[in-house]
Amino acid sequence: MKGAYLVTGASRGIGKEIAKSIASSGFPVIALARESIDLGVTGAELADINQDSITISCDLSDRADISSAATVISNRFSHLSGIVHNAGTIHPIENMLDVERADWAKSIQVNLIGVQDLTTRLNKILGGDLHTRITTISSGAAKRSIHGWSAYCVSKAGLDMWALCMAEEGASRNISAISIAPGIVDTGMQEDIRNADEKSFPALSNFIDYYTNGDLTNPVDVAEKLLPYCLGNLGENGSRLDVRNL
Repeated sequence: MKGAYLVTGASRGIGKEIAKSIASSGFPVIALARESIDLGVTGAELADINQDSITISCDLSDRADISSAATVISNRFSHLSGIVHNAGTIHPIENMLDVERADWAKSIQVNLIGVQDLTTRLNKILGGDLHTRITTISSGAAKRSIHGWSAYCVSKAGLDMWALCMAEEGASRNISAISIAPGIVDTGMQEDIRNADEKSFPALSNFIDYYTNGDLTNPVDVAEKLLPYCLGNLGENGSRLDVRNL
């Protein structure tokens, strides 16, 4: 069996398409996401492509869920050829002086702390004699402030630095790490953004226009560009890339 790839947030959107692309390349995929009908559909599609692929329900805001998922993965697979940290939440979309602490903290947990927690729990099946490529899905919000998105901006900026630190420390263990910004993609997150309150998110009309004008990128096209980087065939260790420049 070829080395497996773990993809988080794999129930829909970019994560689902990346998972399918990796499976189509001949690798088993561990598709991880919160429990949903969408995750079941993803699992069925992956099984048709590669019978060694599995799905695991896991809420990255729940430390017990992360621990349980990591145990299942470690018991089933002796090595991970890659991890694609794609899962993320845009919520809360709220003025940062008004947002509830718990909501802000949950965003940081899902988008950043959960990445660290899950990765370290899989430590024993990463790198070594066989290479592991870790890919984080970044965002333009990591580089600029967006009114109402403070938790998302902060967590994505932190995730970019997390990838850099992983690239630095992982090199001696045959682990490479890169981050890739996918651009503005037609996903469920974009739907959430379009449903935001303009009082907390003044740029709302811009994102509605992206949708109505057909400016959103198809997740299938994004996954096609991401694939060689997620597989470790392209991308220098420590790179931060943008799909629109690939």
